[in-house]
Amino acid sequence: MAQPGVTESFLNSSRYYSDGNGNHNTRGFGFPGLKKRGHNLGTRSWIMIDPKGNSKVVELDKITVMRRCSLPSRDLRLLDPLFIYPSAILGRDKAIVVSLEQIRCIITADEVILKNSLDSSVLQYKSELCKRLETSNDQYDNLPFEFRALELALEITCMSLDSQVKELEMEIHPVLDELASSISTLNLERVRRFKGQLLTLTQRVQKVCDEIEHLMDDDGDMAEMYLTEKKEKRDNLSNVGSSDQINTSENVKIVSRSEPVSPVGSYSGISRLQRAFSSICSSKHGSFLSSSTSGGENIDQLEMLLEAYFVSIDNTLNKLLSLKEYIEDTEDLINIKLANVQNQLIQFELLLTAATFVATIFAVVTAVFGMNFEDTVFDKPSTFNWVLIITGVFCGMLYLAFLIYFRHKKVFPL
Repeated sequence: MAQPGVTESFLNSSRYYSDGNGNHNTRGFGFPGLKKRGHNLGTRSWIMIDPKGNSKVVELDKITVMRRCSLPSRDLRLLDPLFIYPSAILGRDKAIVVSLEQIRCIITADEVILKNSLDSSVLQYKSELCKRLETSNDQYDNLPFEFRALELALEITCMSLDSQVKELEMEIHPVLDELASSISTLNLERVRRFKGQLLTLTQRVQKVCDEIEHLMDDDGDMAEMYLTEKKEKRDNLSNVGSSDQINTSENVKIVSRSEPVSPVGSYSGISRLQRAFSSICSSKHGSFLSSSTSGGENIDQLEMLLEAYFVSIDNTLNKLLSLKEYIEDTEDLINIKLANVQNQLIQFELLLTAATFVATIFAVVTAVFGMNFEDTVFDKPSTFNWVLIITGVFCGMLYLAFLIYFRHKKVFPL
């Protein structure tokens, strides 16, 4: 029999829910921070934009988005705002998954499903895409819908990264110039903070640059992104298949209305029907292969689009590398100045040590003659003066010898 304390603690730590019949069941323990499973798990706010520029905000869960765009679950992780993933552009059968900085969206041949957010980049992408789709420009007439959406995402991402690089340049150049003129702990701390920001920004720009370069190097990935063309070919195949089915059903009806035939004739008719179906399937398969081959060869349009933004992001990356080199040159200059100060301190220490040694010799001589003993030297006071003069001259020559030795060893500059 369970103890009352244990049962009570179990009930307090459990959560109840009622089903449609009114039955109460326990559901999971009430640990703080534990994700609760429910019907609305993964439901998020999305912005849907059609090819005409109309936009609306909808609530969709993860399963609905997966079925709508024919995407696996691992691709939707790139769009999860709770996780930070590097930039990526993935071409799938019916969609393009774009995760570029704050712009996270799914592009299909019929719509753009954009992650709803109050970020300035997302709002700019939404307004600019709707504006471009509503107004027909000559420069966009030859681009399909998915490429126009992808181009805008690349454009906003490249412009955002370039503006961040320019702001960092404007902030870091005065600090580096001030640090080169006066080395202080405050300036060193500011440069260290800017150097961390530079490293993070370089990694983000490098990832976008690598992703675009990877797409340009793979013709298969670029061919997968022609969503409008693939959709038209699928529609044509479905229309051809439906028309073939109609013709086949009509032939079957005509045969059924005719006079009875022999079993041999019926068997030959069935065989002809099977051959017709096989020829239809083979023709569909051949047309699909030919369309895939032609789509794989005709990728110049997307390649030119990607190349334009690759040049832009590569220019931004070169700015970051130049800024990194400028920081390294400033650090080298600071190290040279610190080494010069250290050398001056070493020189002063050597001079002070030599002077202390000479003064010690003079003090030893005076201490010897200051002892209480009898000697003929003390009978004549002028003799003690000569001792002091000789000792001083010897100490001076010894100090001069030290200086000549240090210069010979290139410890002091000539």
